[in-house]
Amino acid sequence: MAILKHIASKNADYGEAQRYLMFQYDELTGKPILDENGELIPRKEYYMDGLNCDPFTFDMECRELNALYHKNESYDEIKSHHYIISFAPKDKAENELTGERAQQIGLEYARKNFPGHQALICTHMDGHNESGNIHVHIVINSLRKLDVERQDFMERACDSRAGYKHHVSKDYLIHLKQSLMDICRREHLHQVDLLAPAEKKITDREYHAKRSGQRKLDERNRQILADGLTPRKTTFQTQKEFLRTAIEDAAAISCNAEEFQKLLMEKYRITFKINRGRFSYLHPERSKYITGRALGTHYEKDYLLKLFEENAKEKESKEQRIVEDTLNIQTKPYTVPQSKPPQEEFLSILFMKSDLRLVINLQDCVKAQQNTAYTNKVKLSNLKEMAKTVAYIQEHGYDTRDSLEDSFSEIKNQASRSRKKLKSIEDRLRAANEQIHYTGQYLANKSIYQQFCRSRNKGSFQKEHSAEIALYEAARKFLKEHSKDGKLPSLKLLKSEKEQLLQQKKQAQKHYHYYRDYKKELNTVCSNVDMILGKPHSRQTEKQKNADIS
Repeated sequence: MAILKHIASKNADYGEAQRYLMFQYDELTGKPILDENGELIPRKEYYMDGLNCDPFTFDMECRELNALYHKNESYDEIKSHHYIISFAPKDKAENELTGERAQQIGLEYARKNFPGHQALICTHMDGHNESGNIHVHIVINSLRKLDVERQDFMERACDSRAGYKHHVSKDYLIHLKQSLMDICRREHLHQVDLLAPAEKKITDREYHAKRSGQRKLDERNRQILADGLTPRKTTFQTQKEFLRTAIEDAAAISCNAEEFQKLLMEKYRITFKINRGRFSYLHPERSKYITGRALGTHYEKDYLLKLFEENAKEKESKEQRIVEDTLNIQTKPYTVPQSKPPQEEFLSILFMKSDLRLVINLQDCVKAQQNTAYTNKVKLSNLKEMAKTVAYIQEHGYDTRDSLEDSFSEIKNQASRSRKKLKSIEDRLRAANEQIHYTGQYLANKSIYQQFCRSRNKGSFQKEHSAEIALYEAARKFLKEHSKDGKLPSLKLLKSEKEQLLQQKKQAQKHYHYYRDYKKELNTVCSNVDMILGKPHSRQTEKQKNADIS
């Protein structure tokens, strides 16, 4: 998917932007990389053009224009605007996106949305943080050079006149995002709705804080490993990320806001409040609340209340099934059903998620070795968790360590099968969405294509309706390749199939989440039993394994 980023700069040195686009810079420090002779190293591959200026004299021309209109002379003025269009990494392989094609898209975008401005348009082939995605930099002088025709997106009369500054507003940014989405869809590139609020809202500041924190943690862990100790933590987590994880876990099993609030406090020491109809959360190490809006739509009031309602209905139906099954057992002899898979129906009744937590190994805990008070606190916590583990084993009737391991292996296999089933349904749903998209695109542009076929001057007609014809031909090609009998699929049948797949996906997600949580719980029980039996290194949690691999 293509995303748009905007940066306003007060740096009066326009040449700095030129150097960044043409030469290699360190992503972490933001400083240029120099060779053995102390000279700048050119980038391996880039494409650069100038709009209303020469790209190699961009800095001088900007300064001359500023002097002409006596603008951009004070320290606090915004001297330039930097827009970055980042394309999806898979556009390279799947949609044949090249540097030249991305540069042309960038030029078209700059001409359309920044008319009259001096601009540098430069395409880089290497993505940020070695992601490998193609991205286009558009750097414009904040002062307009030429008078242009008034456009619909210009909010003020002076926005089309030379000598006036570039005006960035909320509505203008919405226009820029919409313009980018239109171009990407026309070019058949991967694209999502940039105007829709994000389910998980991760800002640039949080992204860089996580990178910086992970880098510092890795350095500290290397020192710990050099001392012959095992690091307690291998993955850095920001405060917002901690809140998101805790909210997801608590919301998954809560039926109302009161239960949700209690779980967050008891399990994660997170304070939850509702202020003016908005959900807010207080991290245990902060003094200021973070709103659900700052975390994403999945952590706000509307989404969570709907989730609580669904959980309450599911719990009520589950309790009703238990009552019905109990009455059936009392009135009828038990027989094993042949048409249903074994244990699939009963496990959802037997498993109720507990609050078990892992027993901490004090020998590997650096903080416990440095702080006696913390050591005593961990010892008390370990005793409680060991007691809970013993009670859990007795309650569920595990006679031996092998029986517990067998149960864990069985649930692990069930989780794997449910995950494969969910993946299969998601693949079918993705294919159905593609069929619906291209069928609609085919029907919407069919009349234009028929007019093109009947027109006498096909060249002139094609120039006027090139986008519609291209969309029709792309849809026709897709439908021919994916049609079994050569007939156009029915939109009504496709939408009906999509609804069925959505229902199947919802059920498959419930099954998968159930087995996943059950597996995590049994894994915790097995690890705690190993600790009780004096075998602290015989097991690892899934999170620890993933952290070690990464």
